[in-house]
Amino acid sequence: MHRGLSRIGKSSVRLLSSDVKESLKKSVVAAHSPSYALRSSAELLKHYPQTQVTSLPNGLRVATETGAGETATVGVWIDTGSRYEDSKNNGVAHFLEHMFFKGTQRRTRAGLEEEVENIGGHLNAYTSREQTVLYAKVFKGDIPQAVDLLADVLQNSKFEKENIERERHVILREMHEVDQQMGEVIFDKLHHTAYRDTSLGRTILGPKENIESFTREDILNYIRTHYTAPRMVIAGAGAIEHQQLVKLAQELFGRIPTDSPTPVYKEPAAFTGSDIRIRFDDWEEAHVALAFPVGGWTDPDTYSLLLIQTMLGQWDQNTSPPHTIHTSSPMIGKIAAHEWAHSVMPFNTQYSDTGLFGVYAVTGVVGLDATMQTVCHEMTRFCYEVDEFRLHEATSIKSKFVGSS
Repeated sequence: MHRGLSRIGKSSVRLLSSDVKESLKKSVVAAHSPSYALRSSAELLKHYPQTQVTSLPNGLRVATETGAGETATVGVWIDTGSRYEDSKNNGVAHFLEHMFFKGTQRRTRAGLEEEVENIGGHLNAYTSREQTVLYAKVFKGDIPQAVDLLADVLQNSKFEKENIERERHVILREMHEVDQQMGEVIFDKLHHTAYRDTSLGRTILGPKENIESFTREDILNYIRTHYTAPRMVIAGAGAIEHQQLVKLAQELFGRIPTDSPTPVYKEPAAFTGSDIRIRFDDWEEAHVALAFPVGGWTDPDTYSLLLIQTMLGQWDQNTSPPHTIHTSSPMIGKIAAHEWAHSVMPFNTQYSDTGLFGVYAVTGVVGLDATMQTVCHEMTRFCYEVDEFRLHEATSIKSKFVGSS
């Protein structure tokens, strides 16, 4: 019996009869055995919806995963973000995202908002380091209208001068708000030091001087360069049929050009082992992110890293229940029992060709050294020791998550 299983068995069944004890032990062992985990995963995958993908003549791809229910989410994913910018136009992808919902040739800003509200839908967008996304959540009967709306916004936005000036100030306020959120600041600094002097090390919002100087022509040039069909995927999930979305995409996105007038260059991401330390002696908290370089989305180690992330566990002094100190994770058990940290969160941030795996911790000044020593020890211990009980436990958690997503 595994040590972890032995501890749990002794603490949870000692007040029960011997027959019940034996039955519980057998159930726990069976549920966490490798063969059980494999059977459960296979059974889960057998009933999981299939993803269908179709490529249109212009190179745009359409992907769907049909599910139950009365609602669907459909969106456009574009291979463009801050990684495709240089120092002069850093921030333009995010600026462009802000401009999309400000009016088109067919819809005013107010009309667009009213249209979405009238169908009980949700329309949103976001920009990351490698992607820009526009998506809508609607009832299944409103899918054609949602796709038409997305197509109109992407292809016919007017980018009027007064709206550009208005959003310039909105983004500057957003930058100020982000600077007050230490979690956002820490991960920007982490990327800056991990990918020094490369585009992946730049922020998504860009520097203030760029935001203040972007013109309408800068935005249009970026669209002409990056918003081409082979760099786009229209994806739908939920109460949606694949052929329905393919037909809508062909009708509404079929005219998007295949080629860009300017070659798109994605700078290689060179990882640099380094650190940034910013000290404020009047602060009572320390925010620390420690990360190792890992592979991209399609790397074979991706799923192993997700399991390790689960096995490391997470802790938040304000939201985690008291019994967290009895977790099977040695890292969280020690930190929670001694209250060395206010919160500890493992992360696995991956891109197309690289990634960062690590832990973000918020600690008091006194607990900083003990927290980081524990984090480093528990992370590196996976190189030479893996507790089978914790592995099967993490596999079970991930399987339930996949099944419910």
